[in-house]
Order: sequence, then structure tokens, then C-alpha cells
Amino acid sequence: MPAFLLRRIGSALVTLLLMSVLIFVMVRMVGDPAHLMMPPEATEADRALFREQLGLNDPVPVQYARFLSTIVRGDFGNSFHFGVPALSIVEDRLGPSLLLTLSALAFAIFTGVPLGIAAAVKKDGFADQFSKIFAALGQAAPPFFFALLFIRLFSVGLGWLPTGGYGSWQHLVLPVIALGWYSAAGLCRLTQANLTAVLQSEYVKMARIKGVPEHVVVVKHALKNAALPVITFAASQFGILIGGAVSIEAVFSWPGFGSLMVESINQLDFTVVQAAVIVSTLLFIVINFTVDLLYALIDPRISHV
Repeated sequence: MPAFLLRRIGSALVTLLLMSVLIFVMVRMVGDPAHLMMPPEATEADRALFREQLGLNDPVPVQYARFLSTIVRGDFGNSFHFGVPALSIVEDRLGPSLLLTLSALAFAIFTGVPLGIAAAVKKDGFADQFSKIFAALGQAAPPFFFALLFIRLFSVGLGWLPTGGYGSWQHLVLPVIALGWYSAAGLCRLTQANLTAVLQSEYVKMARIKGVPEHVVVVKHALKNAALPVITFAASQFGILIGGAVSIEAVFSWPGFGSLMVESINQLDFTVVQAAVIVSTLLFIVINFTVDLLYALIDPRISHV
């Protein structure tokens, strides 16, 4: 176990370092922020002074070394556009995005996994038929299509929920379902397929022959062995949901992380883009590390490494 965790920590640090290099170089290939931030009547001398004050005239390796030395202290510099610390802007927008993304992930897990279990246990029954319809609809269209459909039906048509905004649980319902349905459909199908295969294995048949109650067979013997691919898939959905949240935030006027990224890229606000990417990378690392810990707890082959 200690060796396994140390390898994962080392991989996480390398990933974070490579991502910092990648985003640092890429944002500087987009364009010159001096042309955007300075007024149209500014002279080239004014723009040169602006670049000098921000350190943009230094060689890229020097800028990266300065950038790396500051981010390890949690300092990403000030936003070119807003003039306040970039990290504070990211933190303000990160909360709503995490609320939306984690809620959508929870919806996907607590909807898709139980439905997949029921479909595998009651094959060809009502749960099985319903899961097929649920999964087919969830994977039939992108999240923003369902977002627009839900607004038309439940907000404009029935008036049950608001069309957009942020601040209460009513504002959260439609974005969460629209964003999480695709992941819930995938989890449903994967859970059903894996659990069905495990339930047909020889050791499960032997447990049934010995008279072990069916719920014990499913929960203790079958579900634990079918869980590893499901955990991996669920963890991978976090990144997919973060990406998908960009369109959902636009449709529902949600003040989140995705809209901030789009605004910052359009404004060539390097410091905010860098802070946003590094913070999102840290989130992915934390999620993946948590999954590794779950693997170590579930899989005895890992826990004894």
C-alpha cells in the first residue's frame, strides 16, 4: 500500500508540473494582452511599457521560473482585466461550478448505479426495460439539448422551476439533471453489464447452491467484484462534467468556472486562465487519488502492494 500511494503521488506531481508548462506556453501563443488591455489610442511605446511592467518582455523560461516560484506559494498574480488576485476570481467562480458538477455527479451515481443493479438482478423485468429507455434517452443528445428542452417544458410551459440563475435549490434542479443524465446513462449500462457478468460466474453459482441469501450474494459477492470499472468510469465523469458544464452554465446563466474560462480566454487574461487550469488540474488529481484509495481498499491485490 505505501509503495502504491507513493507512486500515485509522484505521478500526480509530474502531471501537475507538465500541465503548468503546457498552459503557460499555450496562453502566450494566443496573442498579446497589451493590444486588448490598452485603449485604442495608446501608442506602441505605451504598450511596450505595459509589457515591461507585467514582465512580458522577459524570455519565456524566465517568466515560467517566476510563475512557478509564485504558484507554489499560492500566488498566481493579479488579473490583467480586473486588477485583483487571479486566484480569488477563480475561487469565487469555482464554488458554483463545483456545486453544479458534484451535484450532477451525485445524481448520475445515485440514479445510474441503483438502476443498473436493479436491471441486472431483475433481468427482462420492468427495471431492465426502464433502464434501457433511460440510458438510450440519456445518450441520445448532448446536455445543452436537454437543458433547452427542460426550460421549455418545466420553466416556460409548466412554470415549476426558474429558467436560470443561481442561489436556491430550484435553480439547481434542471441544470443538474441536464448535465448528469448522460453520465447516469453510462453508469447504468456499465453497472448492469458488469454485474450481469459477475452474477453468471462460478463462485456466485456456488454461493447460491450453498443457500446464501440472494441479497448477500448480490451485495457481498457480486457487487464488490463488479465495482472497480464502475468506480473508474464515475471518476472519469468528473472531468467530462466539468467540460460539459460550460454549455450548461451558458444556457442557465450559471456564474461558474466554465464561463470564467471563456471570458478570460477572450480577454487574453493570462493569469486567470493559468490559475483556472492549475486549480482544475489539482481537482482532477484529488479525484484520481481518491479513486486510487478506493481501489486499494476494494482490490486486495493493490492493498498488499
